[in-house]
Amino acid sequence: MAKVESRYVCQTCGHAERKWLGRCPSCGAWSSFVEERAAAAPRAGKTGATRPAGRAVKITEVDVSEVPRRRLGLGELDRVLGGGLVPGSLVLIGGEPGVGKSTLLLEVARRLASSGARTLYVSAEESTAQTRLRAERLGALHDELYLLAETDMAAVGAEIERVQPTALIIDSVQTVYAPELDGAPGTVTQVREVTSRAMQLAKRQGITTLLVGHVTKEGALAGPRTLEHMVDAVLSFEASRGGPHRVLRATKNRFGSTSELAVFEMQGQGLVPVDNPSALFLAERPRGRPGSVVAATLEGTRALLVEIQALAVQTAFGNPRRTTTGIDGNRVALLAAVLERRAGISMLGMDLFVNVAGGASLDEPAADLGVALAMASSVRGRAVDADLVCFGELGLAGEVRGVARVDSRLEEAARLGFTRALVPVAGTATTTPPRGLTLLRVASLDEALELALAP
Repeated sequence: MAKVESRYVCQTCGHAERKWLGRCPSCGAWSSFVEERAAAAPRAGKTGATRPAGRAVKITEVDVSEVPRRRLGLGELDRVLGGGLVPGSLVLIGGEPGVGKSTLLLEVARRLASSGARTLYVSAEESTAQTRLRAERLGALHDELYLLAETDMAAVGAEIERVQPTALIIDSVQTVYAPELDGAPGTVTQVREVTSRAMQLAKRQGITTLLVGHVTKEGALAGPRTLEHMVDAVLSFEASRGGPHRVLRATKNRFGSTSELAVFEMQGQGLVPVDNPSALFLAERPRGRPGSVVAATLEGTRALLVEIQALAVQTAFGNPRRTTTGIDGNRVALLAAVLERRAGISMLGMDLFVNVAGGASLDEPAADLGVALAMASSVRGRAVDADLVCFGELGLAGEVRGVARVDSRLEEAARLGFTRALVPVAGTATTTPPRGLTLLRVASLDEALELALAP
């Protein structure tokens, strides 16, 4: 009989100790150790079964044919996944409670079942009747969609052997447990074991598996960091600030880009893809108001137009504040310093607030010019023309540097009715603008301010 060991495991990082500690020496979390008991693993060579050894092959003989994908028919989701679901892949979807994870996965299950892929939906948080009622509301009833309300991973494995599904959905991984382990569901040991078994099923039988993961108060995926390393893709499902729209991002993807973005709108019949996110982000843009500028950015392979808002006011405190939403605060502080030093726009005694409207997030340097123009517009009290769009990276010397994929940005701007584009000279000398769009090429911040804020 295997010896039963007792240990204390940190529920934040998975670090194990033989005795309880008040603070984890690995991640520094306080009061995070929980006692867990598990059977010690048998020594190597004591078991009767042996795992067949793999064989090395020449790299020139490796098959490089394209990995087959199953497209879902949801253009937004297919784009984030890199073109569709890969057979045998393990995808983890995380998000806050109520954001729509189960709604999205029921729609995915319906589309998989409609395409002929037998799908098993394991609901560990709801009964089959509750899931059926939600499926009726979403129109997700199909004979190839099977429901299972179970929290025991051993029972789930047995049902997989009986049903033989092509796709498996587990909602959620924090509520399923392995009966051989003593820890409660949701503990580090249980989450790691359940994910490991799901991964083995996915790889051994070629089952496309999607897992729902809980998130912490900080918005990170709950459980050990090894959870993210075990899966093939990690998708983050976020709700826009104060609206019905949802944003899906890929933070890890072994089969595609991690910079793609998908936008959905929550409606009565479920989540509906938004085919034109640029129009969504600019829907409530004020015209003729200082501090508002439209910038052309990239999210993966898609060009997006977003509104950047800035507000500069005299501070009532000794130290001016720098508050940002949707953009890195350090980048905004750097651009404010460039404006003051290279363009003579002083914000020394002003509180500065910069916001990316619509809940979008900017992390590419091409938005520098838009942020700088928005701040300058607010300080000077002059509005930027509503038909002007801009993009470009700013250097510390005040120069406007070139950016990638100029044509995509200009095409998106022309499609939404903009007539002028403020662009860097570098990389656009031979660019032919779309019909109806005039290019204003600038090499420095001074030139950009002169053209954008002219009376």
